Amino acid sequence: MAKKTSPRILILGLGGMGYHLARRLQEEEYAVTAIESDRERCHYADDELDIRVVQGDAMDIDAWRQADGAAMDTVIGATDSDAVNIFAARIGDKFGIANKIARVRSLQYGRPDSLLGNQELMLDLLVHPEELVAQEIVRVIKLRGGHEIIPIAEDQVQMLAAKVTADSPLVNLTMREITSRHRTFAFRIVAIARGIETMIPYGDVKLLANDRLFIMVGATSLQEAMAMTGQRLGRQQRVLIVGGGLIGNRVAELLQKTVSVTIIEHNQLIAEKLSQELFKTEILHGDGTSSSVLHRAAIESMDTFIAATGDNETNIMSSLLAKNLMTPRSGGAEKVIAMVYKNDYQVLAATIGLDLALNPKIFAATEILKFIRRSELISVAHLHGFDAEVVELRAGAGAPITRKPLAQLDPTYRGKLLVGAVRRDGHYHVALGQTRIEPGERAIVVCHSTMLKTVRTLFGS
Repeated sequence: MAKKTSPRILILGLGGMGYHLARRLQEEEYAVTAIESDRERCHYADDELDIRVVQGDAMDIDAWRQADGAAMDTVIGATDSDAVNIFAARIGDKFGIANKIARVRSLQYGRPDSLLGNQELMLDLLVHPEELVAQEIVRVIKLRGGHEIIPIAEDQVQMLAAKVTADSPLVNLTMREITSRHRTFAFRIVAIARGIETMIPYGDVKLLANDRLFIMVGATSLQEAMAMTGQRLGRQQRVLIVGGGLIGNRVAELLQKTVSVTIIEHNQLIAEKLSQELFKTEILHGDGTSSSVLHRAAIESMDTFIAATGDNETNIMSSLLAKNLMTPRSGGAEKVIAMVYKNDYQVLAATIGLDLALNPKIFAATEILKFIRRSELISVAHLHGFDAEVVELRAGAGAPITRKPLAQLDPTYRGKLLVGAVRRDGHYHVALGQTRIEPGERAIVVCHSTMLKTVRTLFGS
């Protein structure tokens, strides 16, 4: 029997998103080639990644030939230029590449009312990083009262994020103790972030103060899970945004009809432009890292603060300042969200008390990875601030996962992956130790980002 060959992926550009994609894909044993014009990026990728790197311009046909473009299954335009990423699809089409993907910042392309749709652009997937982040922020604020709650499994299962404080009812308890104290509803604590480390917990792992965690729970039991962690599902009424760029502008546009929104913008020309476009949003000209400016914007009365400038340091510093100036509310109702563009800074932001740190490039990369893996995984979600994935997949006939109950799985999987839910009789149920996955059943698995290949093997025929 012939050995199945890995799909071949061509990535154009090894900036933040391109490098992240290359690393993730090579970890899953895809055959990755990249074209990058910057010499230092090429050397860095050569040293750090197990991929083939061609130094050249993404528009240089000779570079495509050197990269063996005609042998590729997918091309991803991940440069900093929308025009280059869009035009690369035409080059890819000439090389006979089946799947063509582009990262595009402009919202003039890829929308239902766009002059040029994906078909005219010869694109199979067009990804707007800033739009993805803006939509996520709006979902968190408008639908979830500022709490990070990720719906999965046809909205039948919820992923609830929580922070363990020194006075939390869960602090210093093991997974086993928490389960024994809360038997009235089914749930699983599926991931813990402690400092810069992400853990997939098992029975003897103890929760400590300042841990951040995700709980998988049925949608009908969400209120019980929130009560267990000391949270309340309230409504966010007042939002303050620092930075009126693509993300800040779009969030305000989406929220301003139902929520009171204020934007602080340091550039006077941009502030004036925003005031003409966002009629229901208050626009202030000033420095978002200044306490006097934040006080002028009534930071004390805000429910949510969003740092959405293009600068990592500004976002982190303004968020820390806002966190200290906002009036504390019961259940930690006040929320601070920051845009962070470096992976290292994203980990830092999560460890210093910010409620949500979002990276547009990771959002875009996650959408692209979903598309590439679509034949093997039913769905994929990334846990913000955690080095973990939530994947849905179907158990094949004779798959290792079907041979015994979950509690009896090989102990080498402990701390690496966790089956959180299974679809049975048309409904999703939280999976427990005695649960046994049957062939053909769909399951929700939480795992370290580097363990996806292992998960696929566990569920494969």
